[in-house]
Amino acid sequence: MPANTTASSAATGSAGAKTGRKKGRRARLIVIVLVLALVAGIGYGTFWSVTTVRASYPQTTGSLKLDGLDGTVDVKRDNYGIPQLYADSDADLFRAQGFVQAQDRFWEMDVRRHMTAGRLSEMFGSGQVETDSFLRTLGWRKVAQEEYDKVLSEDTKKNLQAYADGVNAYLKGRDGKDISVEYAALGFTNDYKPAEWTPVDSVAWLKAMAWDLRGNMQDEIDRSLMTSRLDAKQIEDLYPAYPYAKHRPIVDQGAISPVTGKFDPDATPSDSLGSNTAQGATEGLNTQLSALSDTLDQIPALLGPNGNGIGSNSWVVSGDYTTTGKPLLANDPHLAPQLPSVWYQMGLHCREITAKCQYDTAGYTFSGMPGVIVGHNQDIAWGLTNLGADVTDLFLEKVSGDGYLYDGKVKPFTTREETIKVAGGKDRTITVRETNNGPLVSDRSSELETVGQKAPVTNAAPDRADGYGVALKWTALEPGKSMDAVFELNRAKDFPTFRAAAADFEVPSQNLIYADTKGHIGYQAPGKIPVRLKGDGMMPSPGWSSAYGWKKDPVPFDELPYEYDPKRGYIVTANQAVIDEKKYPHLLTKDWGYGTRSQRIDDLIQSKIKGGGKISTEDMQKMQMDNTSEIAALLVPELMKIDIPDKSVREAQKLLEGWDYTQEPDSAAAAYFNAVWRNILKLAFGNKLPKELRVKGECLNVPRAGGSGPVDEQRRLVRECGRRDADSAQPDGGDRWYQVVADLMDDQNSDWWKAPKSGRYEPTENRDQLFARAMEHARWELTAKLGKDISTWSWGRLHQLTLKNQTLGTEGPGLLQRALNRGPWNIGGGEAAVNATGWNAAGGYEVVWVPSMRMVVNVGDWDKSRWINLTGASGHAFSAHYTDQTDKWVNGELLGWSFGTNAVTKATTDTLTLKP
Repeated sequence: MPANTTASSAATGSAGAKTGRKKGRRARLIVIVLVLALVAGIGYGTFWSVTTVRASYPQTTGSLKLDGLDGTVDVKRDNYGIPQLYADSDADLFRAQGFVQAQDRFWEMDVRRHMTAGRLSEMFGSGQVETDSFLRTLGWRKVAQEEYDKVLSEDTKKNLQAYADGVNAYLKGRDGKDISVEYAALGFTNDYKPAEWTPVDSVAWLKAMAWDLRGNMQDEIDRSLMTSRLDAKQIEDLYPAYPYAKHRPIVDQGAISPVTGKFDPDATPSDSLGSNTAQGATEGLNTQLSALSDTLDQIPALLGPNGNGIGSNSWVVSGDYTTTGKPLLANDPHLAPQLPSVWYQMGLHCREITAKCQYDTAGYTFSGMPGVIVGHNQDIAWGLTNLGADVTDLFLEKVSGDGYLYDGKVKPFTTREETIKVAGGKDRTITVRETNNGPLVSDRSSELETVGQKAPVTNAAPDRADGYGVALKWTALEPGKSMDAVFELNRAKDFPTFRAAAADFEVPSQNLIYADTKGHIGYQAPGKIPVRLKGDGMMPSPGWSSAYGWKKDPVPFDELPYEYDPKRGYIVTANQAVIDEKKYPHLLTKDWGYGTRSQRIDDLIQSKIKGGGKISTEDMQKMQMDNTSEIAALLVPELMKIDIPDKSVREAQKLLEGWDYTQEPDSAAAAYFNAVWRNILKLAFGNKLPKELRVKGECLNVPRAGGSGPVDEQRRLVRECGRRDADSAQPDGGDRWYQVVADLMDDQNSDWWKAPKSGRYEPTENRDQLFARAMEHARWELTAKLGKDISTWSWGRLHQLTLKNQTLGTEGPGLLQRALNRGPWNIGGGEAAVNATGWNAAGGYEVVWVPSMRMVVNVGDWDKSRWINLTGASGHAFSAHYTDQTDKWVNGELLGWSFGTNAVTKATTDTLTLKP
């Protein structure tokens, strides 16, 4: 990306809404100019430029009184500002965690809670009303409140309350300018003041996490949109089956035991499996979902763009194959580049483990939420990657007056009123309507009111009249126990208690890997995964029929795949298929990642083991930085066979001679190959996709959809411009597209290789002609971007990372952006490489998602573990710890990770004592 800003507008709808957005933008520009004055000292003098900035810096030494504590808490920070907390009770530990995170990150926490509650307009004005309206319709905050009131354990609620008390202790008596410089800016345009933190503010963050990791919803929309240009076979070509024979799934043995009814890693699957592929998902029901797609593009994506190729890496190696004799565990979640990073490193230590004080854990936390999300305690380590389960379905609804059609009868909507307070403007009230399939998301846009007008339907479908509404069914809209799971993971002692915690990790559905000090390794697939009555979730379903929908109960946890000490001695999860669908009775999803990263990690581990070597912490770190391009290994040999008459293009082609397919930042070959790949995708696929999937503003003369009979060329073409944000357009170049191209490589004359005449370029009729044209396009594209002299080309000059402050740093005068933002950095790696610095081939070469952190855990010898964050501990733009880890992250370096008391003491540079 960078991610859509947390203060961005969901810009769809009427002319009136557009006017409101213009006013909102003007208001934000006023804010920006005022912040610029504050930071630069223009018009307000040195007092404002220095004092306002420094006022919010946290106190990190000496002592402070913290109301509510039972005893003292020591906050020990190292020279990167990473805190380790020591307390004598759970309540004191989490109260101190809330206080310390608020010291460093409260602006981020405050904006985030306003986003999850659909209350951005209270901070940023009328430009956020439509975003808030959509989020209120989803009801994240409403569900979080239900979880807190009805589902979560009493211990969890006590911890959440203690955390909230700590945040509020920090806020008490502080003006906005004492919290963050951004509040000083807001104070000039409205009277906004931060409200007290509540436990539900923390729980709601899990809904944002679940939204950004929700699985195949975008694929479901995209397949529907493709029906306006492509037939069923063509769409199938672009969504090939997972290559189980080539890319190993996570779990390659085991089945649900016919005796116990539970998943057994040693059981043999029945020959009768494989029936989970459904009867035509929607019986021909597709829809023009472009307006919904536009709306989704504008919803703040706090964790990153949602689509193919986005994911994470984690793997664990048994002590049998490590130099330490104990397991080594690595993890690097791939998320949007953000400033500050979404992660906050921290240690939570009870001075003595007792019934009153149960935690000794360290790792990566989320600011605004207690506990550790990824890391280790004194007994076990764990990592996570996105499982990618299909937990969302879109339902077409036949709206009739005040209700919707269901099994031939009109049922009344469930409704609620939501009032949106607007800074500097009048309150807005919306009505949220829900069907038995979920909220009617089509209500949030005037365009969505007519969604489905062109949907091809069978004779059994009801009359469309003005079109169908669209409802969203999503597991995260039901109260769950994921917050309980966080604390249970932090306290887990062994594999049974780890699995018990995983059973409560309902949304988002994550692959959980495991290692312990006794030498065991394991894996568990958790999550609330729906069981469909009919269909496979790949296309919108007919909401008016009870034949569709979900069964009451999800897939039972005991039937979800897991592994414990597999014979191969290691486990790799990188968003590939969990288990071969032919060996497993439940449908988890049909839209897996395609296993490019996971197989590369598997191959690297195997090569070390088969060579008789042992894997070290340094080897794990080196694997995380592996830049190899699998698609280059497939295409370059064929590209080198093509006779290129143009001397300048041939000069570029020669860059690929002897290239080892690694994408180092200084590699000219990587730059040229990736430009060729981008142009192959555009010529073969991108220019044939409907406008709703192509990059916004890129216009083409394309064949008019539909129609028949002889017509001249001019009448047959229509000018269409793309509508999709550059970071979510297609073809994105992820490993789904690797598989698409791999499947077509042997068919020289496939229709996909045919491209029409364009300017001086003649039509292409086969694969090699299209490849030659792509090589020529790439030569001149890079000439324009990097210069005529190919000796000056490098991948890093194309593939750059800019870290943007996620609110005021994403728009406005360049001077302000230079003050708040950092970069660019020239970056290696690439799409579907293990070092997954992702870029969207349809949109350009800019880095749009990254390994948001990296860790290598040395199980049992915890003080030899290593970690790094994308940015730094602080959210204060001019703090020494704002981006002090970024250069090391770019270079693939890791910091030492102290855990034991002696190691932490040795690393400590600042100690703050919190007193009752």
